Amino acid sequence: MEVTRQRRLKAPKLSGDRDKSRFTHNLLFYTLPPKDVISLQEFEDYAVERLKLLKAVENAGAKHLKGSDEYNNSVRDELKKFINHSSKPKNGSIYDMSDKEYDDIRKDLISHFVLRLAYCKSDELRRWYIQQETDLFRYRFSVESKESIQMFLKENKLNYSPIPFEEKQGILKKLADSHKDMTISLAEATDFYRVPFTEALDLVKARKVYVHRGYVYVPYNELVSIILGVFRTHLSHALAVICRALPHMEEQDRLLPMLSGLSKRYLGQDYSNRKPTGGQVTAAMIDMLSKKSFPLCMLQLHDGLRRDHHLRHWGRMQYGLFLKAIGLSLEEALKFWKDEFTKGPIDPDKFDKQYAYNIRHNYGKEGKRADYTPYNCLKIITSNAPGPGDGHGCPFRHSDTDMLRQKLSNLKIGKENSEAVISKVKEGHYQIACKMVFNLTHGIQEEEASFALQHPNQYFEESQRLINGGKEDGKSSQGSFTPVTPHSTPRTSQNSQKSSQPIPMKMEDVNDEDILQALENAQN
Repeated sequence: MEVTRQRRLKAPKLSGDRDKSRFTHNLLFYTLPPKDVISLQEFEDYAVERLKLLKAVENAGAKHLKGSDEYNNSVRDELKKFINHSSKPKNGSIYDMSDKEYDDIRKDLISHFVLRLAYCKSDELRRWYIQQETDLFRYRFSVESKESIQMFLKENKLNYSPIPFEEKQGILKKLADSHKDMTISLAEATDFYRVPFTEALDLVKARKVYVHRGYVYVPYNELVSIILGVFRTHLSHALAVICRALPHMEEQDRLLPMLSGLSKRYLGQDYSNRKPTGGQVTAAMIDMLSKKSFPLCMLQLHDGLRRDHHLRHWGRMQYGLFLKAIGLSLEEALKFWKDEFTKGPIDPDKFDKQYAYNIRHNYGKEGKRADYTPYNCLKIITSNAPGPGDGHGCPFRHSDTDMLRQKLSNLKIGKENSEAVISKVKEGHYQIACKMVFNLTHGIQEEEASFALQHPNQYFEESQRLINGGKEDGKSSQGSFTPVTPHSTPRTSQNSQKSSQPIPMKMEDVNDEDILQALENAQN
């Protein structure tokens, strides 16, 4: 695949002719890399769209039992936003597709390989990517017909075929006894596949198959488990190979910087210049708003500030930018911080010399005069982990279980609900745990708040919307903000302006002044 610079289009256009002989099935095993010429804009757009899809798959798996109707409906709806075709094999051998369907399959292939580049760099990233891709493949495999699956197996040289009728009749009773839900009549109507014992260890462990002389007899409805094992093994090996090859890629200016930030890309609402819900916020209103509408990460910063009359640098950054985005003006921010700091060991003169500059800097009035954006959930979770004495970070990610349990008890959501939240935290679903707290503290059901929580300011705005009866500024009805899913750096054209030549792709408390330059360089 080659990447070229191209003027931004409303919808990516296919470069070159459509060679429909390349794809014989809509379900891909991703064994062969793409050979297309694509623009930088396509490269990024396809990757971002697939990232949205995989995040949605992750959220669906956290909310619903995998394989349930609710899970399948959620994944299906998200998949339709990414690709939407329903062609079936023609004459059992050739995939009959329109131009739109061809473009969708091409998009599926390219986006998968682009994310391989972004998610191959660490064990944690690889594990996440493999899990989401495997879950997506499982769903897509489950909705294919038997004819389509046989064609898929043949095209990918997966030599799994149903055992002959005579062989099945000879072991029919043993097949029926192999699983508690299997009966003689059901076994007669079910296709069974004979596969090597080592390829079905999960099914053997779960006692779902008949084992005989080094082979297991897998019913059709469990065949996906075997295919997923092959898919996972292939993808894991491919990521390891790409990880070793990536440092030698002769491309340092355009693709690698984009890939480095892709795994931390926030794709939700931009709150940097958003009109605050409820209008202007004053320093006197913050205590009241914190009790009603602050997420736990900001509530712990607010309580820590009121208790200690001080916050360390990263706490001031995280909380100060949040307050800015909810509508606290520069004048009110200076008043708020000065009033609180001067209640402690900081005298007014010291505040003006050491702290006021940083507040003005956050509002774009000092330094390079950048209008800094508030931190989103992913940035809070993954960046600048708090140390002893720090108040910033995500309570669900950075607090131990006992401390988190204590913080939840202060919210008065009940012991049983607190344990349900903690169970999500133990599974690594920090934003889903925060969303659960939102629902519990606002007295609503999950289906009544159908947004994916990705930002503290989104939490605040949704809370204010509910408190104000669905109205903003008391004037007009405002629907739920529904962001896309993970650290949104506003897209720029910096990468695409570097070169137009095709590229072969081989697949603390410190003084604020001391780190302002570093912050400017690192700010999104």
